[in-house]
Amino acid sequence: MPLVVLCGRPGSGKSRRAAELREALGGPERPAHVVAEAEGGRSALRAEVERRLSRRDVVIVDAGNELRSIRYELYCAARQAGTARCVLHCAGGAGGPDEPPFEEPDPSCRWDRPLFTVRGEEPLPLGAIRAALFESAPPPPHRATRTQPLQSCGFLHQLDRVTQDVLAAVLAAQRSGAQPGETIRVPGVAEGLVLSRPVSVAELSRLRRQFISYTKMQPSDENLPQLASMFLQYLSRSIQ
Repeated sequence: MPLVVLCGRPGSGKSRRAAELREALGGPERPAHVVAEAEGGRSALRAEVERRLSRRDVVIVDAGNELRSIRYELYCAARQAGTARCVLHCAGGAGGPDEPPFEEPDPSCRWDRPLFTVRGEEPLPLGAIRAALFESAPPPPHRATRTQPLQSCGFLHQLDRVTQDVLAAVLAAQRSGAQPGETIRVPGVAEGLVLSRPVSVAELSRLRRQFISYTKMQPSDENLPQLASMFLQYLSRSIQ
């Protein structure tokens, strides 16, 4: 069930690298599947990855995965499946003006490691990738399968409060006449949210529930300062 998450700007060679990985990691006893971006966007990609992770195959995600929040969701999916994973950053490429911003993977973040970076025609570090996927110790039991520590209650309370505050700010901006293309600001958060269309209360509430379900899989104080930013990124990517 190992998972390889590719990320990089358009033109960086992700699809070529995905094909190389499929050839190198797959075999008669261990099929390798490439899951690529398609219609349905982020949610469809995540659903297909989760479906494949239910089998004992190698899953390679051939997508931009530009935002930290996207890579975090895939990290949570791998944790829930109890499988090893790694991130392959295809450096280079040139994003156009209409492309979403690319957030470089950071090996200090657990959802971006183990991290491997390749540039241009550099050979893939297949030995290190195989070791990360097939020779590393299995991940510890998922928090969702164990009794939650008392301190996680504070995290979940903060998660609930922060996401409510973000939704309140978005709804207030829409009621005040914010138009598609305008930047919606959330107090205390440096980045804003640009919506391409009006969004209903029902849709925002559904996205909030989805974000909470993924984020509470790994309650950690490390995430507290980033919760609002991560939720804004999640909304930006999910509302198309």
